[in-house]
Amino acid sequence: MTDPIELEARVPIERAGSRLDQVAAELFDDFSRSRLQQWIKGGDLLVDGQLHRPKDKLLGGEILTVNVALEPEGEWEPEDIKLDIVYEDEHILVINKPTRLVVHPAAGNYSGTLLNGLIHYLPDNENIPRAGIVHRLDKDTTGLMVVAKSLVAHHSLIKQLQERTVSREYQAITQEVMTGGGTVDKPMGRHPQTRIKMSVQEHGGKEAVTHYRVIKRFPSHTHIRVNLETGRTHQIRVHMAHIGYPLVGDATYGGRLKLPKGATPELHDTLRGFKRQALHAAKLGLIHPETDEYMEWQVSPPADFESLLLALEVDARA
Repeated sequence: MTDPIELEARVPIERAGSRLDQVAAELFDDFSRSRLQQWIKGGDLLVDGQLHRPKDKLLGGEILTVNVALEPEGEWEPEDIKLDIVYEDEHILVINKPTRLVVHPAAGNYSGTLLNGLIHYLPDNENIPRAGIVHRLDKDTTGLMVVAKSLVAHHSLIKQLQERTVSREYQAITQEVMTGGGTVDKPMGRHPQTRIKMSVQEHGGKEAVTHYRVIKRFPSHTHIRVNLETGRTHQIRVHMAHIGYPLVGDATYGGRLKLPKGATPELHDTLRGFKRQALHAAKLGLIHPETDEYMEWQVSPPADFESLLLALEVDARA
């Protein structure tokens, strides 16, 4: 059982006439305004020991108190799923996600997800939204993810993602040969015909910005480094396909498998056997929620990604 959250603060006199929820958001800024409103409505945040509404005006000088026991955010089953932990302290957990691991339960995937594994490893995380998961990687994308281990850390990480101060660098292998790096600044939204897909939408889409640089060119492919400025679903996959360089193995956005003419049989075999998008979250940087220090982690691509690079190298030399 998680220890209850107990907080106390005096309303500054100069905040006289301000709404309770506004003042609470300033005094208890480790928590989101929506959560504080929820606590006010539930009687967990009191003014001089009395129940008030979020919109009630304050006089200044009152004592605000919070006493709340966190409750599970969902009905999830803990499962003993091995986690590749890169870093952990009492506030955050950084993991290296393998391929084929779904991050969050959804229709068709109610078990065997990262979330199920997290609440087995960190039982108290069932009391945090999405068990502390603040961003996602696609099922077949590998690499670094950060997980919050407290409400305070959760709020801090969500805020950093919204303010775009989290650094996320990916490695990818694309079809076709790029002449150089660049930026794709194209809004995105749900595909109008296929709801499980995303697409570039010039009108009505949400802002999406992807920066990419060439690491190495091969005869028919390119190894690139990608930095996300925004974090839309499938953003790298959609943007790269949009400019004519879909990711190797991406059946959703890249179409049918392309085997380059004149390539070695070994490269053809490797491409046929690569059954996921060639995308790896290689580097993650953020401000630590407790210490305010910038921290950064880096992990190498998994074996299948490295094998594909090796096959491309051998083919290029041949």
